[in-house]
Amino acid sequence: MCRLNGKEHESKIQTNDCDTSTSSTITEDKNMKQLGTNFENFPPPVQFALLGSGVFFFFGIHNILQEAMMKIPGFNYGVMLGYMEVIGVTICSYIERSCIVKENTRVAPLSAYRLLTFCLLSSSALSNMSLDYINFPTKVVFRSCKLIPTMVVASVLNKKVFSSVEYLCAVAVCVGLVFFAAADWTLTPTFHPYGLLLVFLSICADGILPNGQERVFKLGASRLEVTFYTNFFTLICMTLTTYLSGDLVGIMVHATRDHQLALYMAVYTFIAYIAISCHMSVVKRFGGVAAVVLATARKGMTLILSFILFPKAFSWLYVLGAILVLGGLLIVSLFKIHNKNKRSAKNLQEVQARSNEEEFKTQSLLDGSERQKLVPAV
Repeated sequence: MCRLNGKEHESKIQTNDCDTSTSSTITEDKNMKQLGTNFENFPPPVQFALLGSGVFFFFGIHNILQEAMMKIPGFNYGVMLGYMEVIGVTICSYIERSCIVKENTRVAPLSAYRLLTFCLLSSSALSNMSLDYINFPTKVVFRSCKLIPTMVVASVLNKKVFSSVEYLCAVAVCVGLVFFAAADWTLTPTFHPYGLLLVFLSICADGILPNGQERVFKLGASRLEVTFYTNFFTLICMTLTTYLSGDLVGIMVHATRDHQLALYMAVYTFIAYIAISCHMSVVKRFGGVAAVVLATARKGMTLILSFILFPKAFSWLYVLGAILVLGGLLIVSLFKIHNKNKRSAKNLQEVQARSNEEEFKTQSLLDGSERQKLVPAV
């Protein structure tokens, strides 16, 4: 036994004194810092290439596993895909928060997470339930279109007027969605419009979620705190609802009989958190433009892999719809970022101009004072 910070902890490694254990911990911390330092030493293009490859690789595996599980005979548990993601994010965010960042206190009240829990529960469950009625590429495309409900809500409630570029992009996205839905309706035997309704409702919940998160951030909560508690409460709710519906027991029984499904589930549960972490690192290090371009390319890759690895009836309406949707979203995202940077630069220039004006006035007063001292008294 060794005493640390006034508490007794059983040593995990059988050593004869506390110094050895402490030295081991310090060595591990130094190794973690050294790993981060080594990555920082890479030139920015190499960092972007590594992180971008991580985004493509981990999101690619995540999406492939998602469609692969839906193709397994007898797998009718679309809602459980969201449940597995929530489990993985809850566990990984807890480990990162408590073991890496050493953040053990909660800032925001528990009541602040009610809206976030409802939105995440709705978004995750409805999105994955839609796979029982529409194919995977259609879900990917429709899930990308938060632009439409966002503009509708802003126009109706806030009387906001958008630019012509944004309206044109919204029209392109809508036409692309129509093409994609028409192709799915014609070629997919299991297609049902109910799946599109589920995806649309999940998008609406997704649109509310960031606004709710922003409110909690203003209370002083960290990103990891919001991530952990939102997913933790969502996990509790989903565990109860899926148990009552029979989905939780059903998928566990199915996994015990199908070892391939069990392996897919184990990998799928944790890989989403790794992919999201890579994406957030791109945003932090290289800004929104790089992240938007990378995200659009990733969605395009997802659609291509879906048709290659899981052959399905093909229509050029899929291609045309994907180009309109992803192209419209890319253009409007870059347009918004450009306007934001332009406003920031303008504000910076105004602040600099005011600063220069005040400095000039101060200098003029000082020069006037000096001239008065040089004038001889009469």
